[in-house]
Amino acid sequence: PLRSREKLNIAERIVVKLGSAVLTRGDQGGIALGRLASIVEQVAELHSKGKEVMIVSSGAVAFGRQRLQKELLMSRSVRETIKGQSHGNVDTIQRKVDSRSCAAAGQSGLMALYESMFAQYNITTAQVLVSKRDLDREHRLHLQATLNNLLALSIVPIINTNDAVIPLPDHDVNVDDAISITDNDSLAARLAVHTDTDLLILMSDVDGLYTGPPSNQNSKLVSVYSTANVLSGIEFGQKSSVGLGGMGSKVQAAVWSLEHGTSVVICNGCNAKGPSITDIVNGKNVGTFFTTEVTNSENATNQAERARTDGSKLQQLQVDDRVNILYKMADLLETKEEEIMAANHVDVANAKKSSNLSGPLMDRLVLSPRRLRDLSDGVRQVADKSAGLVGNVLLRRKIAEDLIAEQVRVPIGVLLIIFESRPDCLPQIASLAIATGNGILLKGGRESVHTNRCLHKIVKDALSLYNCEEAAQLIESRDEVSDLIAEAQGSIDLIIPRGSSDMVRGIQEMAAGTSVPVLGHSEGICHIYVDEEVSVDMACRVIIDAKCNYPAACNAVETLLIHKDLLHTSVFKQINDVLQAENVKVHLGPKIASRLLFSPSIASSLRHEYSGLECCIEIVDSVDEAVAHIKKFGSSHTDAIITNNVDTAEYFLSNVDSACVFHNLSTRFADGQRMGLGAEVGVSTTRIHARGPVGAEGLLTYKWILRGNGHAVRDFGVDGTRTFLHHDLQV
Repeated sequence: PLRSREKLNIAERIVVKLGSAVLTRGDQGGIALGRLASIVEQVAELHSKGKEVMIVSSGAVAFGRQRLQKELLMSRSVRETIKGQSHGNVDTIQRKVDSRSCAAAGQSGLMALYESMFAQYNITTAQVLVSKRDLDREHRLHLQATLNNLLALSIVPIINTNDAVIPLPDHDVNVDDAISITDNDSLAARLAVHTDTDLLILMSDVDGLYTGPPSNQNSKLVSVYSTANVLSGIEFGQKSSVGLGGMGSKVQAAVWSLEHGTSVVICNGCNAKGPSITDIVNGKNVGTFFTTEVTNSENATNQAERARTDGSKLQQLQVDDRVNILYKMADLLETKEEEIMAANHVDVANAKKSSNLSGPLMDRLVLSPRRLRDLSDGVRQVADKSAGLVGNVLLRRKIAEDLIAEQVRVPIGVLLIIFESRPDCLPQIASLAIATGNGILLKGGRESVHTNRCLHKIVKDALSLYNCEEAAQLIESRDEVSDLIAEAQGSIDLIIPRGSSDMVRGIQEMAAGTSVPVLGHSEGICHIYVDEEVSVDMACRVIIDAKCNYPAACNAVETLLIHKDLLHTSVFKQINDVLQAENVKVHLGPKIASRLLFSPSIASSLRHEYSGLECCIEIVDSVDEAVAHIKKFGSSHTDAIITNNVDTAEYFLSNVDSACVFHNLSTRFADGQRMGLGAEVGVSTTRIHARGPVGAEGLLTYKWILRGNGHAVRDFGVDGTRTFLHHDLQV
């Protein structure tokens, strides 16, 4: 089966099961036409993309009952009018309408409805009525052949039980390792498995599987249900008022399907916004996704609550206590080196087998003993800088007599940190959270899952010194992140994504509908401007370090801006020669390309993050044009100038509005540890709260504390007896 939601878009064959609650109107019975039209439209969209879709449809009984009740009521009315008798009531009429008769009368009408709706999209449908005999081992090959042939002809099969002859439900034990047919959920499961279906979507009148009855306000939606660590304590609510199957039967059908190779999503087909078939196939967090992967069985929102609780404990510790936790973490990173490296080797081997990881991401995934020593040194550096962080008084002011105000540093609260590939981020970020008394939710990439688990255990072991190990939580599912962000208000206080520009933009888009801020940068398009007054040896040394030291880093240079007067000089030639010697592929901007006799490669865009041994070179007429270019094509991350002219350098430093602006040094210095922060949670290009490499101080905010003696605002009015002083006191 497909192991994650993001893989659902590769599903080629899909079964959509529509329950009676989805197709019928709750008020008067009959078919919910608007809902059905939306389902048909989405199935048609999948069909147009080459997907093979089968529909297991209820609704014939409801459709027929409405038709027969009208017919019976009209015929009784005519007879009774002739005989002078009173009309029979509706309840009496309903009791005389047999469900098999309803199915016989409704099936043709339901199919006519499907045919007319799909005809709007030039899609042909076919009715397939199934009885118990069609699903036994001897006969089901005929059914499979029919369905395969219809799908090969681009026909959408509409499948239902032959209720007009004999009801299909059979509560006998499973036969031939197949789930027994008790309702359309189990029927859909059998059909999906027997036809090698990739994805089964079970649509109902609830959003998915809940931890308890959906009507209970304490029940929470289970976004991911893993058969590898089955959730306990789930309480199923009452069945729908229509149809045979409840949530229990859907879960049973889903688990059986999953065990036999078909992925399953249970979702709500009665939403006001309409069913979400295409959203599910596109990997969006809809309903309950069933997987065989090991997942955290706890709801991510509950993890956030636990992080907040133990984060508060962490905040209340003395500075020395938090320092002790950090030193223990640093020691564990060294003593557990073999264990960490073994876990990392598993992740690297798996990544190489899958071949889904780009070169830069693979580079970030790999740990080394030297890197672990650097990490432990960084954690100790954070510990040494912990004093004066939490609780530090930034300002003390005498507002009036006997009224003192203090501005005090406090933790932000609960942080959600999302990082790709780089497992070394985990201890770095955790150390900063511990130093600042923040609860933290850590979401690493799937490719580094074993390393992340090992490192997270080390963090928890260190936190256990003071019984606050729940302050650091590990999240492993992308769906859990979606849930957290969707319900972020009250759960998390700040989101910090670290990774590719696409990942960061995706997180920013998810959080756009919430009030929770996102701190980070979407791209690292860093520039170096080489001025006309330059030392060529310095320029070559800085450029090679900025490009080749770690090409995948967000602070690696991506564009070189060269003063036009250097174009046909030895300076330009030497810069080009050292880039070629390091196998850096050069892409030329339009201005420089027009000045050269040949152009080996023209840059497709002047705003591009290569994240590898590639860069763009463009010429500019002056430092003013360099500043203008950076303003237009940069990402406000890190930009540098190489020049011997101090005035030119100061102009550049003053006018380039990036988080980091450097003179005569590599852009790779835009790093928390190199700038003495100990570590960083990321680089921020925002203009509020924190900017550039974000260390411990960037994870703190402040609150105002006022100490008075019965003060009231009215005492300071026009007729009041008190006056404001606003005298700043020594901190």
